[in-house]
Amino acid sequence: MRVAVAGGTGMVGAHVVDELRAGAHEPVVLSRSTGVDLATGSGLAAALEGVEAVVDVANITTLSADAATRFFRAATGNLLEAAGRAGARVVLLSIVGVDRMPHDYYAGKLAQERLVEAAAVPWTILRATQFHEFAAQLFERAALGPLHLAPRARVQPVAAREVAARLAQLATEPSRGRVADLAGPREERLDDMVKAYARRSGYRGWIPAVSLPGAQMKALRAGLGLPARGADLGTLSFADWLEHAAKVARR
Repeated sequence: MRVAVAGGTGMVGAHVVDELRAGAHEPVVLSRSTGVDLATGSGLAAALEGVEAVVDVANITTLSADAATRFFRAATGNLLEAAGRAGARVVLLSIVGVDRMPHDYYAGKLAQERLVEAAAVPWTILRATQFHEFAAQLFERAALGPLHLAPRARVQPVAAREVAARLAQLATEPSRGRVADLAGPREERLDDMVKAYARRSGYRGWIPAVSLPGAQMKALRAGLGLPARGADLGTLSFADWLEHAAKVARR
């Protein structure tokens, strides 16, 4: 079957495309590089011709609630409208606990969920926890000049590829509304993850563990981003993911 992937060149989207191809499906990547602008809707109608399902993993890099909300309302709104005209269902990736901590970027994701839930098209929403790759992102972004910081938080990270596999599966099934959350196999300390990633990458400088200000980070330290009972759990731990990533980097 023909499945469109919004954000199909990103970290999760690229894996979704691979999973679909491995299952003998035809992925259609929706991105500016393929002539589709989600924010304006340009190119969407033509790209969705013959598509039966759309996986929405499009993203924006921002900590602003307003910027995130504007982006998701525009991009997902256009996607839902075009999917409706094409007769396609929509599968959305969201975040575990987004309704318990609707701050900063998460405010935009919650607005996106509500937009999908109110849509006339059939839909499925999968919430996942932070990815193992989150440690690498924070190592680069949480810095004060040359000093890297390790933010404190309680997380239960999952492999992006395992999330992608679930999304690809859901795209080929009838719509199910909100499905069980997906999390990693065990809880981790985010500051330990950042330090472990840094050491594995060869960084030997001091990385202080810090409690970053703001409602979002306070909520994560309180465990509001952890999965509830009944969540589905992935199999790849952060340590195993880190070891695999190191082996790939050495090749």
